[in-house]
Amino acid sequence: MSESHRSADELKRLVGEYAVDHFVKSGMKVGLGTGTTAVHAVRRISERIAAGRLIDILVVPTSMQTRQLCQELLLPVRSMNDPDIDAELDIAIDGADAVDPQLALIKGGGAAHLTEKIVEYAAREFVVIVDESKLVDQLGTSVAIPLEVIPEARTTVIRRAAALGGQAVLRPAQSKIGPVITENGNMVLDVRFPDGLPIAAAELERELNSIPGVVENGLFTRPVTAVVVGMRTGQVEVKTPS
Repeated sequence: MSESHRSADELKRLVGEYAVDHFVKSGMKVGLGTGTTAVHAVRRISERIAAGRLIDILVVPTSMQTRQLCQELLLPVRSMNDPDIDAELDIAIDGADAVDPQLALIKGGGAAHLTEKIVEYAAREFVVIVDESKLVDQLGTSVAIPLEVIPEARTTVIRRAAALGGQAVLRPAQSKIGPVITENGNMVLDVRFPDGLPIAAAELERELNSIPGVVENGLFTRPVTAVVVGMRTGQVEVKTPS
């Protein structure tokens, strides 16, 4: 296959492996994200451990899906509450649904953004892995911002989002009747801002979380260490904060 026709999965594997090879060192406590890109980072860690190139690694998964894969690969799985993690990580690696020019993110396409944020905001370094299709000029227009909400607050949150200029819809499930239910027993509202974000992304992240009933939203504005981008040519571009 020519370099100009790299498949989406090839690009996901490329950036997942690059992130592990260049950022994960022996002795690290590593947060591992959720989704089809993050799985390649998980598998790469397993490969490097098996090859003797990584030792004394502990991993903290951000979802049942990632935890199951880590267990299948015999990785040493921990939680943020375990004494040898103690709510602090050296690095977290995860994908994103959208990345803007300031390297702010939208995450939560897999409805795991609550645990992802707990893990990734506790990491000293945060490496994001995406293909170039996830690069956007502005957040919140084409890719919705997910809000994990307590079911009783659904209508309240929809109205508060509308007051901010957002259009919120309840995310439907794909393999069952009814809405998506998160691992925490909550619903997901997907909010788009057709005219762009009403305030800066970091301010909106705080504002959305101030709505009663919102457990967490999918804006991630903490500083990233790097965004590793897989280009269609098969090359890797690493973006860092300016």
